[in-house]
Order: sequence, then C-alpha cells, then structure tokens
Amino acid sequence: MAVIKPFVCVRPEEGVVSQVAALPYDVYNREEAKKEVAGKPLSFLNIDRAETQFDDSVDTYAPEVYQKAKELLEKEIADGTFLTDEEQAYYVYELTMNGRAQTGIVACASIDDYLNNVIKKHENTLAAKEQDRITHVDTTSAQTGPIFLAYRANAVINEKVNAAKEKKAIYDFISEDGIRHAVWKINEKESVEAIANAFASIDQIYIADGHHRAASAVKVGLKRRSENPGFSGKEEFNFFLSVLFPDEQLMIMDYNRVVKDLNGLSSEEFMEKVSEKFTITPSDTQAKPAKKGEVGMFLDGKWYLLTVKEAFTSTDPVDGLDVAVLQNEVLTPILGIGDPKTDKRIDFIGGIRGLNELERRVKEDMKVAFAMYPTSIAELFAVADAGRLMPPKSTWFEPKLRSGIFIHRI
Repeated sequence: MAVIKPFVCVRPEEGVVSQVAALPYDVYNREEAKKEVAGKPLSFLNIDRAETQFDDSVDTYAPEVYQKAKELLEKEIADGTFLTDEEQAYYVYELTMNGRAQTGIVACASIDDYLNNVIKKHENTLAAKEQDRITHVDTTSAQTGPIFLAYRANAVINEKVNAAKEKKAIYDFISEDGIRHAVWKINEKESVEAIANAFASIDQIYIADGHHRAASAVKVGLKRRSENPGFSGKEEFNFFLSVLFPDEQLMIMDYNRVVKDLNGLSSEEFMEKVSEKFTITPSDTQAKPAKKGEVGMFLDGKWYLLTVKEAFTSTDPVDGLDVAVLQNEVLTPILGIGDPKTDKRIDFIGGIRGLNELERRVKEDMKVAFAMYPTSIAELFAVADAGRLMPPKSTWFEPKLRSGIFIHRI
C-alpha cells in the first residue's frame, strides 16, 4: 500500500504566482539560468539555482550558494510573497498544453515506499547530480521541485479530483511558454480521507520524471533520521513533495537521437548494414513514426522510414523498447556507440522541439538523425515492474511541472 499524504503547503500569494513559477532547475545550465532570472526577482529559479546571485568566480556548489537559497526563501516567506496554509491538504494541479490537459494530485509520498519499492524507478541516478539537491533541500529545509509520479487510474481519486475542479481555482494562469496552470485545494475531511484510503489500496506507484530529486529527498530524510534517532516516522522529512498523475492522462513524447558521423562508413555502406535489420522506405516528407517498431531517419538531406524486421524484435520489457532496438541493432554494432551516456558522438533531442530540429542539427554539426516513436506509459510501467532500467533518454514528458508553486517544509 502507498502512503500518499496531505501536507501543509507553502505557496505563492495569488497575485505573484505567475512570476514565481519556474521550470525545473535542471532545465538550464548556469549561463542560461542567469539569463532566465534577469529582471525576474520573484522567479523561483533564483532560489532553485542561487548561483545566479553571484558572479561566475563563485563555484556553483559553494556553501554560500545554498545559504543564499535559504536566505531568499526565508525572506520571501517573511515578506508575504509566500503564504503558509493553515491545514494539511491535497491540491489538484492541472496543466494544459496545446488544448490537452493533464491533472494530478499534489501530495507527499513516503521515503519508506521509495526504499521498499512501492514507488518504482526506471532510471539510475548519479551521485554527483544527487549531491547538489541533497545540499539544497537540507540547507533550505524545503522540497521545492515536485517529483512527477504516475499510478494506474483509480475511480475514487478521479471522482474527488473532478469534484474539486467544480470549485473556484486558487490559481489559474498562463506561463510564458503558453502552458495554462490551474490549481484547486482539497481540504474537506471526507475527501482527504477518501483520497488517502484510495492511494493506500494502490501498491505500485512509478517515478515518471525526477529520479534525482526523489533520490535526493530520500537521502536527506535518511540523514535526518540518523540525526534524530527517536524519530517517529511522522516527521515531514519522512516524506517528499510529489505530483501524482493517473496513467490515462499522461503523454510521453519522443526522445530523438542525432549522431556525429557514420563510424567510417560511406552513406551507402551504412544504409546497406541498416537494411539487414530494417526495411527502409524513402519518404517525400518528414518521416515521423506512426507506430511502435518504426524509426524515422534523416541522412544526406533525405528522410527514410525504417521498419524493424521481426527477427530483431523482442518481447523483453527493455530489449523490446524502440530505443533499445535502435541502440542494440544500429547505434552499437554499426555506429560504434557503446555507452550513449558518455559517448560524445551522440546527442539527444526532446520531441517538444520537433523534427525540424533534427534536420537543423544534421545540416549543422551531425551526420544522421533518428526520430523515435514515443515510449508508452505501459512500457515504462512494465520495465519498472520487472525491476529493470530503461536505456538513457527513453522518455520525454511534457508539459514540465513548475517549481515554486508548492513547497514542502521539512
């Protein structure tokens, strides 16, 4: 059973929420983050990436950077930029992009559920990336970027979410990128209990996005347990901020690949090797895959649709993924890319940027591009249920959850 609890939320005053809400900290490098916060004193990115408050001589991970984040957060709570709700509540968070809405519940998940694999993972995490958020959460005593969780849809939760949306939203704004964000509060005792009980009947919840944030929150919780040996398990550090979406509402976008060269092969030699494993069909238009087993390829100014031959498909939850088939049958044996996490010859492009971006990169600094069919949420669940890991860059979720709308103090 999953423990998904209401919490006392620290959140922006309604009049400034659109100025506060920011894309996740890891969307930007340091230079981009600095540009993004210029002229935006209330952007939460100032707190999430507090190195933006210093000149470049100060290390991104210097202790004073995290102290600055704490100082800014405390100042904005004190001056009324952020309010602290009086009671524990759930929140409904709806994001609408291009006319398509997805609606989740903002709540706190249990670090024990993470440790006991009730909350399932499909990616490895890197210690260096974890350490930054561990220090940020521990120094500020706050979780500021929610973890994106998914679960199999539940009728009771759907009913309570729909009922909440009949009320007046506490926030309703459109961010600079055109995404509409609307939030409702659920604090009625009967609804809160019904939602908590419904989640308690669910024994499998999945991290969709935010593996590093989740791992960092859990490690801070474990650190605080060791510092407080008499802990009861009910302290806020035992839980981490999340937004939970039913599987039926989620859309995973394609995560595409571009490669710098053909590993010493001519285009003809390369095509010949690919044709052993895929049927190659020339396309007069951009070859966007329409179903699993198809890959679009852009080479020498032309598009082709690749359809994997049956002998190279697999029923294995990992090896059967389109991204794995491409890796195992083309990228590794033909193009010589053994580890896509570290090989500098490959780059990854989120589907939000479209196939025009693949064409641009091939014309500019790459040789060949591959347009993927999106991994499905069912495939993600199957990999996690098998206790396996997905290949790198298998999923791209849109729209991105904003940081700064919901804060969980620990």
